[in-house]
Amino acid sequence: MELLKNWFKRSFSDPQVVILGVILVIGFAIVFGLGKWLAPMFAALVIAYLLEAVVGWFERAGMRRMLAVVIVFLGFLALALFLLFGFLPRISRQLTQLVQQFPDYLSRGQDLLKQLPERYPQVVTEEQVQALTATLGQEAANLGQQLLTLSLSSVGVLLGLVVFLVLVPVLVFFFLKDKDLMVRWFVGFLPQERGLVTTVWNEAETQIANYVRGKVLEIFIVGSVTYVTFIFLGLEYAALLSTLVGFSVLIPYIGAAVVTLPIALVAYFQYGWGWDFGQVLIAYGIIQALDGNVLVPLLFSEVVNLHPVAIILAILVFGGLWGFWGIFFAIPLATLVQAVIGAWPRSKSEPAGEAEPVGPEDSA
Repeated sequence: MELLKNWFKRSFSDPQVVILGVILVIGFAIVFGLGKWLAPMFAALVIAYLLEAVVGWFERAGMRRMLAVVIVFLGFLALALFLLFGFLPRISRQLTQLVQQFPDYLSRGQDLLKQLPERYPQVVTEEQVQALTATLGQEAANLGQQLLTLSLSSVGVLLGLVVFLVLVPVLVFFFLKDKDLMVRWFVGFLPQERGLVTTVWNEAETQIANYVRGKVLEIFIVGSVTYVTFIFLGLEYAALLSTLVGFSVLIPYIGAAVVTLPIALVAYFQYGWGWDFGQVLIAYGIIQALDGNVLVPLLFSEVVNLHPVAIILAILVFGGLWGFWGIFFAIPLATLVQAVIGAWPRSKSEPAGEAEPVGPEDSA
């Protein structure tokens, strides 16, 4: 008890530690409590953060910021419209076709399972196959019910999507246009002595910037290469599967393993056992190997290396709290936690917060 009392007195006797703690608590409370309603704003912040690098490149080339913002924003709109009206309908059609063929796939899978007791009687029994078949049938019925429920609520989902598509581009434009004004407004609420906050910000900001920009680029590269590869191999549902592969990089170690299953199933039901089936899995394995051993070290060379256990724990915790965005920002949030722990004062002789009291805008 005395140890805990001494730690509390040592840590929170420093006003800058209190300021950092209050900012962190308020920030997490806003995200956790209002995340569902502020999702368009968070999405716009992420996009604006990505586009800011391009705007900065134009500014360093001598272009005025307003002109650079307009050019980058128009490019973003063109890309968004292409994805919305060019690529997304193709994914939607392939998903519809896959759902329509799902009963046939299920029937063929059941026939394959029924052959296992004949081929491997010492390993698989007919009772096990029957139990597994019944379970698959029940899961298929549940999936159909969920799809029906989703279709019945599609009007509300569509309305929310329309609002999202209208608000996000507007917010992105104003975040880019008035970035300096908004940063100064936010910093105006912070105390003058904010050295510890600045230390944490400077350490975490670079990591978060590199990670977010690198992860978006990784999703695009991996998804595009996979799409071209699957088209070349003639695999069905290439757009849908490559999209899954692209987004699977959001979950290190686990995403690639999970996406392997639908790719293997589609390839098997299209080609059966044979060289064509093997080609698909070999090509997918090469893509994953190049991603993990070449692309990731190249894109994330400046990102703090976290232990795999820490990464998985961060994904589980933040993904459970905030869903997709929690998974997307799991590693940046883990680096933020790491920065806070590194800057937290450990003894009276080495107080934190002696850094030059500059604002977050100085590191932007």
